[in-house]
Amino acid sequence: MAIRKRIGKTGKVSYQIDYYTPEGERVRKEFEKKGDADDYLAKVKVSKKEKRYHEVFDVKEESQVTFNELAEKYLENFGTQKAFHRSKRYLLAAVTAHFGEKLLSQISYLDLETYRNQRKATPARGSKPRKDASVNREMALLGHMLNKAVEWDMLEASPFKKGKRLMLKENNHRLRFLTNEEIEALLKACSPHLRPIVEVALLTGMRRGELLGLKWDQIRNGFIYLTETKSGKARQIPINDRLAEVFKEVRHKKQNKGARVIKLNRKALEDIKPDPARAKPPPYVFCDFQGRRFHEVRGSFGSACKKAGINDFRFHDLRHTFASHLVMNGVSLKAVQELLGHADMKMTMRYAHLSQAHLREAVGVLDSIGRNGHKIVTSPEKERGADKLTAVNPS
Repeated sequence: MAIRKRIGKTGKVSYQIDYYTPEGERVRKEFEKKGDADDYLAKVKVSKKEKRYHEVFDVKEESQVTFNELAEKYLENFGTQKAFHRSKRYLLAAVTAHFGEKLLSQISYLDLETYRNQRKATPARGSKPRKDASVNREMALLGHMLNKAVEWDMLEASPFKKGKRLMLKENNHRLRFLTNEEIEALLKACSPHLRPIVEVALLTGMRRGELLGLKWDQIRNGFIYLTETKSGKARQIPINDRLAEVFKEVRHKKQNKGARVIKLNRKALEDIKPDPARAKPPPYVFCDFQGRRFHEVRGSFGSACKKAGINDFRFHDLRHTFASHLVMNGVSLKAVQELLGHADMKMTMRYAHLSQAHLREAVGVLDSIGRNGHKIVTSPEKERGADKLTAVNPS
């Protein structure tokens, strides 16, 4: 910070002070009298020393809002989100436990970086190492909360903006898919209620939540219509012949089971008037015989994989299997992107190497050219500069 004497073209004298704001922005101010410049510069120095930036730098007075108060407001506004009670509430509890009583204005970039490193070093359930993706979900929530605090006039600026990006580099390149033999083994090992779920997953690439929440009214005109998706964009999945058979088998089993229950209990139900509401078929495709949808298949799926001798395989990998087999059979990456509902082509590009491998196998049929008496000769067009090759057999 300094004061400079300036003399203009007309000979007018002024005094310029030069200083930086808390955000690092350079500021120059001019005064006609040196005394005024001295007074203002002194005020700048005091404000910086005592961190009363609002008096000089047009910065709002330090926020007295605590992180707990922000968490309450955040819960009030975002607690109705679809996935909030399934996952986000646990993330909110974790960050609130750490920052709870701290004033928002006192949360620094260092505090955020320290929190990230501590969470990474803290084991997850079962003493397992905490995954980078888990830490990143907490940091993403923190970032969203502090950005909303700025929008809600609880905070002047987010501390995330004062340093480099705090997200850990995730390894998202895991690509495990089943071979045809493994698919057959897995389907044979599935329990009766699990097999159609797995088969539909293999035939559609749908996510687990989309599958278990699938309703019969979403299946019509040869398509599955999905409206509630992860990307928020609706998509349609064509129904092939085998998929149509699976849906018919599922509906047939539900109807037959219901008929048997009524037959076995007909004597006891003779005097009971049927309830029209109960007579309606259950809305969900995958449900028990009382119409209650399945919410989880992790246990039965793990048992089926173990029985089939398939290791290191998760339910989500059925989606990878669907996409991988499409690409290996010549389906374009653009079509796979639309079927999977990827918002960004980068997500679909993980399957690109499978397409290349398939193409390498395709050109392998040309290995015989140039061998066993076959020759490759240059055509007249090649000699004139055209890039053409003609294969001929000696007579």
